[in-house]
Amino acid sequence: MRRVRPRLPLSLALCLLLSLSGLSLAQERPAITGIAFIRMYTADPAASAIFYGKTLGLGHAESDGITRYSVNDLQWLEVEALPTPAPASRLAAIGFTTHDAPALERFLKAHNVVIEQPLAHGIFAVHDPEGNLVYFVQEGTKIPGLPITSPNATSHRIIHTGFLVKDAATEDRFYKDLLGFRPYWHGGMQEGKTDWVSQQVPDGTDWLEYMLYDIATPSAKQLGVLNHLSLGTNQMSDVVASLARNKCEGPNCAKTQMGKDGKVQLNLFDPDLTRVEYMEFKPSGTPCCSPILGKAPTEAENR
Repeated sequence: MRRVRPRLPLSLALCLLLSLSGLSLAQERPAITGIAFIRMYTADPAASAIFYGKTLGLGHAESDGITRYSVNDLQWLEVEALPTPAPASRLAAIGFTTHDAPALERFLKAHNVVIEQPLAHGIFAVHDPEGNLVYFVQEGTKIPGLPITSPNATSHRIIHTGFLVKDAATEDRFYKDLLGFRPYWHGGMQEGKTDWVSQQVPDGTDWLEYMLYDIATPSAKQLGVLNHLSLGTNQMSDVVASLARNKCEGPNCAKTQMGKDGKVQLNLFDPDLTRVEYMEFKPSGTPCCSPILGKAPTEAENR
């Protein structure tokens, strides 16, 4: 006797198909290709203008109360007046570039991430689990007044940013499990102790660095060291020469050192104590603690 397989009504089959298609679209994360910008607060806009515009040599434009310093065609730094009441950290926000901001916003909503600032003009924002403001910027979004080419620029690449993290496992659920960031390198001041954990964006070479320090109430100076940004270079000697031409003053302007990751670095601090870490793209020494797992950044990247 031939068995007749039951068939779903056409309307039910269509609903199921649409439901599965929607689920598939919601689960597919658009590419996140690099760091777009880093925003800092300042208590002294005039002093910040001298540091970022003169010492670092970056061209700038102002819009909506924010001064934007052009690093290259795809990346910039932002400086905003310190609000009242003043937050403890001077790191205001970080931004990542994506191939499809509308789809990424839908993706995050589907995973129950609260949208802090809905998509407008190619940009939207959320908070990560520890409260850091994170923007996502549509590739190709035009930023008012940018880019600006400056012959005095000491670097043309942002390669990473980092901030104090209290619970790495919680942050991992957002950056690694949900957004797909990949392990890059980890290390510490002492062998066997992990103070820094870096993970690259899923579809590029820029990275985010967790600064794992158990500090109940960090000072402004401590936060400035931990909550930082990094500018890349092929040769640190080029940075030292550029800083000298820009009349950088003080011993830090030429004080290079070998980092634990085997890369030459140089650290400056803006007037609000935020650290600007110059770093060579590739290690010239042997990294301690763990191997570098990802591809090195370059002067210019095709995103």
